Amino acid sequence: MNHADNLKLAEKGAWLSIFTYLALAIIKLWIANWGNSVALHSDGLNNTTDVIASIAVLVGLRISQKPPDENHRYGHYRAETVASLFAAFIMMFIGIQVIYDTIKKIFIFEAIQPNMLTAWTALASAVVMFFVYIYNSRLSKSLNSSALYAAAQDNRSDALVSIGAFIGIIGAQAGLYWLDPLTGTIVGLIICKTAFDIFKDATLTLTDAYDEDELQLIKESIEAVSEVKKVEDIKGRVHGSQALMEITILVHADLTVEASHKITERIEHYLSEKHAVTHAHIHIEPYYSEHSN
Repeated sequence: MNHADNLKLAEKGAWLSIFTYLALAIIKLWIANWGNSVALHSDGLNNTTDVIASIAVLVGLRISQKPPDENHRYGHYRAETVASLFAAFIMMFIGIQVIYDTIKKIFIFEAIQPNMLTAWTALASAVVMFFVYIYNSRLSKSLNSSALYAAAQDNRSDALVSIGAFIGIIGAQAGLYWLDPLTGTIVGLIICKTAFDIFKDATLTLTDAYDEDELQLIKESIEAVSEVKKVEDIKGRVHGSQALMEITILVHADLTVEASHKITERIEHYLSEKHAVTHAHIHIEPYYSEHSN
């Protein structure tokens, strides 16, 4: 399966999130207004903003499928990473809003006892979002999609928000009105932490960072090739879900151009099969031993 097919499969996860969020937002807002639940109403508004984040992920995946052009010789794969960045901003905004709302409830005490239907709605929503999270998380790992991974983390955060709303509503039923703001604050912090992790990974990718341990492992794999005398230099960067590498190797100075080219082809095939490196540019230089004149 090629990269374009992977991106099309990733779109299914984005569409699943969009339709699920739309349905849950409508149901939660209607039941919250009927059942007098501030927590469920906030959860429903949270899902409406999640629709925007999911649409951003979908747009990023669509743009990533565009072929290379004069201004984008490496293709448009980084649009997927930009979509992850946008989703992180949305999640951070939601997390801060949740924390603000819950802290405000501590200072403005409101003894409201919502209908129990709102609690079961929040719990059912958490279960639905958890299954959506599992689906998108597994799909993102199999396709190595950063944008879909961000969407999956957003799904998990929304499941936690709904659990927090459920606990808060149950607490209100039992007269523990402080439980709502406490759980809300914890959930808000979890959302902000998740958003920060996605933001950090996206910015590292956009600034051409590459995992040092993975780079060292790849270098050792290349040095294990018998004809390679030394790996002089190795660089890596990520475009969306594609790994691109620039490698300089030293080989015996007496090798023909054809023989040297065959070595690079073997290395390229090995990197693709064992390390999922989509494109490797290998530069060959002659190797001279210390005792050569």
